[in-house]
Amino acid sequence: MIKTVSISYPPLESEKGTPLLSQNRQFQWFTSPTYIYPVIPAYAATLLKSQGYQVYWDDAIAEAISYNNWLKRIIKRHPDIVAMETKTPVVKRHWKIVNELKLALPKSKIVLMGDHVTALPEESMINSQVDFVIAGGDYDFILSSVVAKLNQKGEFSGGVWYRSEKEIKNTGSYDPHTHTLDELPMIDRRLTKWKNYAYENGNFKHTPGAYMMSGRDCWWGRCTFCSWTTLFPGSKFRTRSAKLALDEVGSLIDLGVKEIMEDSGSLPIGKWLTEFCAGMIDRGYHKKVVLSCNMRINGIRNPETWKLMKKAGFRFILFGLESANQITLDRINKNLKVEEITPGLKMCKEAGLEPHITTMIGYPWESYKDARKTIDLAKELFKKGYVDTLQATILIPYPGTPLYQYCQKNGLLKFTDYDRFDQREQVMKCPLTGTQVKELTQDLYRSFITPKFIFKKIVAIRNFDDIKFLFRATGKVLGHLTDFSPND
Repeated sequence: MIKTVSISYPPLESEKGTPLLSQNRQFQWFTSPTYIYPVIPAYAATLLKSQGYQVYWDDAIAEAISYNNWLKRIIKRHPDIVAMETKTPVVKRHWKIVNELKLALPKSKIVLMGDHVTALPEESMINSQVDFVIAGGDYDFILSSVVAKLNQKGEFSGGVWYRSEKEIKNTGSYDPHTHTLDELPMIDRRLTKWKNYAYENGNFKHTPGAYMMSGRDCWWGRCTFCSWTTLFPGSKFRTRSAKLALDEVGSLIDLGVKEIMEDSGSLPIGKWLTEFCAGMIDRGYHKKVVLSCNMRINGIRNPETWKLMKKAGFRFILFGLESANQITLDRINKNLKVEEITPGLKMCKEAGLEPHITTMIGYPWESYKDARKTIDLAKELFKKGYVDTLQATILIPYPGTPLYQYCQKNGLLKFTDYDRFDQREQVMKCPLTGTQVKELTQDLYRSFITPKFIFKKIVAIRNFDDIKFLFRATGKVLGHLTDFSPND
C-alpha cells in the first residue's frame, strides 16, 4: 500500500558549481547559484496530496544540503515512492543514487522522470535498479496513475516503463491529450516550499518571485535542439484556461510575490493572451505584480498586443534568437527569418518592455565568421537599445532530439559520455575549436558590457529594486564568464 511519496532532487555535489536541473530545457552547472521552481513536479506533489497521500517536497539542491545529510533524511522518512527528475548530464549520477536508495530502502519504489528518460526509457531500466520510468512530460498525471495502480485503484497510463518479474515492460506511448490542464488543482506553494526559489534567480528584478506555467510547453515546439520537444511536441500543445491562470496570479499575490515568470515554452497568444491581459487589468493585478514570459520573436506582429501586455504588467520578455545565420535558423527549424529579428525586438522594446535574447555557439555547419555574425548582431541590438539582456550557451545535442539524431547519422558526436553534455565543452564536431567555442560564448556576454550600456542602466535606476537587480545581474554575468572559461 502506497501512503507516502517524495518528490526528490538529491544533491549533486560537484566542483563545477550548482546544477541547474529543474524546470530547465538545458542543463548547466552555474558558478553563481540559481534555483528555478519545478512547476510540473510541483503539480505532481499537489495532485497526490489532493488524493490523500502524504507528500514530501525534497529539493535538497535548492536547500543546499549535503548528500550525506539528504540520504539520512530520506532514509528516516522512508517514503513508499521516491520520484526524481533527471537530465542527460546527470543521469549516470542518478543511476548510482537509485541503486544506493534501493539498498537503503529496499521496499520503496523509485521513479525517474524527465526528457532524457522519455527519449531513452529502457536505458535507465537496464543501467539501474529503478522501478518505474515515466516517458512523457505530464509527470503529474502519469505519476498519479503509477500510485493508483500500486494501490489497485486504477491502471497505468501510457508512458510507464516498469519491471514484471525479470522482464522490462511498458504501457506504450503517452498521449498528452489524455488530460486537460484545467483538471489539475492549484499548486500548493507552501507544500512545495516556494520561497526556496524566490530570490536566487537572475530573471527576477523584484523579489520574492515565483514561476507558473499555463501551457505545455511551446505552441511551436519543433526546434530541433530543444530537449522539451521530447516531452511536449508542439502538435500536442495545451493550455489551461486564462481564468485559472488569473486565479493563480491572484494566489501568488496573496503570498506576497512581486514578480512572476510565466514559463510556458512560448506564452499562449491570440484569444488566450487577450483574455489574460484583460483579466490582469480588470482584477487590478497589474498594479500588484510584474510578469515575465517566453515568446517567439515573430510570435506577436501587432504593436497593440505588446502595448496591452505592458499595460497588463508584463516586464521581461525572453526570446530565442539562437543565431544570426538564416541557414542555421532553417536547419534548427526555428521558423524565423533573420530580417524579422530586429523589427520584432524593436516593436517589443518600443512598447516599454525589456527584451532578453538567447543565443548559441557551436553549430556543426557554422564557421568562425558565421558565429561572429551572431555576436555582431547582438552588439548592434544592444547599441540600438532593442534588447536589455542576453544569455549565451554552447549548443548541446540532447538524446531524443532531431539534432541528436542528425549528429548520429552524420558522425558528428565527439563522444557519447553523458557526463560531458553539460555546457562545459562542445559535444559536436564543428569548424570551431573547443577554445574558440568558449571564447565566442564569452564574447556574446561581453557584447553588452560597454560603457554606454552600463551608463544607460545606471541612468534608468528608479528605486532600490533596480539597484539590487543591477548588482545581481552583474554577478550573474561574471559567473557566466567563469562558466565558459577556456581554461576549464
